[in-house]
Amino acid sequence: MRELIIGGARSGKSTLALQRAHDSNREVLYFATATAGDAEMQARIERHRAERPVEWQTIECPLRLADALLQWDAAHRCLVVDCLTLWLSNGLWPMQANGGLDETAWQDERTALLACLPKMRAQVILVSNEVGMSIVPDNAVARRFRDEQGWLNQHVAALCERVTLVAAGLPLTLKS
Repeated sequence: MRELIIGGARSGKSTLALQRAHDSNREVLYFATATAGDAEMQARIERHRAERPVEWQTIECPLRLADALLQWDAAHRCLVVDCLTLWLSNGLWPMQANGGLDETAWQDERTALLACLPKMRAQVILVSNEVGMSIVPDNAVARRFRDEQGWLNQHVAALCERVTLVAAGLPLTLKS
């Protein structure tokens, strides 16, 4: 079973993902895509760690997500990916720093993830931000990020049996 849990910032999507993983009665592995680029982000990472049960294994996975998921795939496991938005950012920002996108590298990352999801035996819960419900960004980099996030969410949602939108802490089933 694959589920995409999507919503805005501080909507409650990660909380719902943790609850679903807990309720799965499976061994849970948490795939953390965040990197601590500054003190605020380090504090956020520490807060998220404290919210998870100590028996859950955390796999730090800022890139090469498909490889990591396949490495830990097993029917008795629940794999939580939190979150696809930070994973996308990790894939796009270093490419921008080099003066432009390395289209091949990003497309390879995305293609690998989309190819691995249908093969998974584990229960997989993917968390992602909905970033397309706001104003159009005023610069090309931000518009590109918004577009890539929207396309990624659409492709992942198509591969998931369940898609849940979370707003104000309330889950709304979009697909089941």
